Amino acid sequence: MTSLLKQEKWRFIDHTSLGPFFDAKQSFAYDDTLCASVGKGESSPTTRTWVHHDTIVLGIQDTKLPYLNEGIDHLKSQGYQVVVRNSGGLAVVLDEGVLNISLIFPEADKGIDINRGYDTMVELIKELLAEENVQIEAREIVGSYCPGSYDLSIDGKKFAGISQRRLRGGVAVQIYLSVTESGSKRANLIQEFYRLSLKNEETKFIFPDIVPNTMASLSELLGKEMTVQMFMLRLLQTLQKNSQQIYTSDMTEAENERFQQNYQRMIDRNEKVFN
Repeated sequence: MTSLLKQEKWRFIDHTSLGPFFDAKQSFAYDDTLCASVGKGESSPTTRTWVHHDTIVLGIQDTKLPYLNEGIDHLKSQGYQVVVRNSGGLAVVLDEGVLNISLIFPEADKGIDINRGYDTMVELIKELLAEENVQIEAREIVGSYCPGSYDLSIDGKKFAGISQRRLRGGVAVQIYLSVTESGSKRANLIQEFYRLSLKNEETKFIFPDIVPNTMASLSELLGKEMTVQMFMLRLLQTLQKNSQQIYTSDMTEAENERFQQNYQRMIDRNEKVFN
């Protein structure tokens, strides 16, 4: 089966340097917008890269925590913004040392089942780290935050998590890559969030019991300084290798209109949760 990384054209959108005022709610609205464009054939398959400053992204299940407000107050006291995404999964930390990559395909293209979407992202990350000569595993890392069967790890320590969203004929496969800083420090923050939000109360949904040393950044795991910019360069080289053309473009007028609607939905969703 042909790799989904191999596309005739890749559209590339870089949102890594928009700064501290770039709101994570916008990112999820952008991916929903691009899902529709790619799904309708108005856009080529698209890679979008994004970085957010000091933001905790909660999953929908997190909003059901019995003492959620106390957990959120703690995160805010540590200087973090808190947003709720429009898809599954649980709490994750985003900051300047975390690179997010979205791969957006038309769902009809070569029959993308859910595992194929995940496998494509795993294939991409293995290519980005090929020169490091490390063994990357895709399996659940118990004790990590937002655990899932496609956690990416080296020597049993998780450095990335993958999620997937299907909407309006498009598939967005999203990954967060902990590139720099301390993975366990990020995990400590989420551990304390759950401690304050749960207070040992029994809940229908089982929230993760965070063990901070199950998580690390790539800089820690590889024993050398890695940067977001380094991965951006490797990503562009990989996309060029797998396509006849890679091009950058702004959002079209139709996409901007759709984006405003999707962004308003995200604002409304968050206001409903936090008010």
